[in-house]
Amino acid sequence: MNDTINAIQRRYACRAFSADPIAPDSLSAILEAGLHAPSGLNRQPWRVIAVTDPDLLAFWERIGLEALRTYDPDGHERIMKRGGTVLYHAPAVVVVAAEQLDPPHTSSLDAGIVVSHLALAATALGIDNCVVALPGLALSGPDGPELRRRLLIPDGFEFAIALLLGHAAAAPRQPHAIDPAKLIKIA
Repeated sequence: MNDTINAIQRRYACRAFSADPIAPDSLSAILEAGLHAPSGLNRQPWRVIAVTDPDLLAFWERIGLEALRTYDPDGHERIMKRGGTVLYHAPAVVVVAAEQLDPPHTSSLDAGIVVSHLALAATALGIDNCVVALPGLALSGPDGPELRRRLLIPDGFEFAIALLLGHAAAAPRQPHAIDPAKLIKIA
């Protein structure tokens, strides 16, 4: 089977990472794959920001949980029952920031295409990953401006989506079950 199709079929959402770092050359290859993502009118309205600084990740985790407790107490309770982490101990997080264009364009959709490229490249390289939006909630809390500054999100850009990267802390899970009934074919 084609390597790309194989990576798509075996990718799953890893929600428990070991502390093992990602090899720098693997991280670079994953990031470069994101740069190859298509975008509407080739505007490329994104920035891809890789974070491996343990202190920044710990700060992000702390303020993310605080923001979740403030803005979504039920969600916070669920997260606490599932291990109490919004970053799942990932040793690397890649943020895709979308340019805020006026009039609005499809920069959020384009960011989704970028994160898909990143996730599939990671899977192809044997790096476990999880696409997430919840960590962006940390930017809404009182320490959000500090996190934004430390993440180097440029002016005119906003957090769109992120990808957690690392090696699974346990045996990889099976990918989600597919439902062929969701396909519609018109011939």
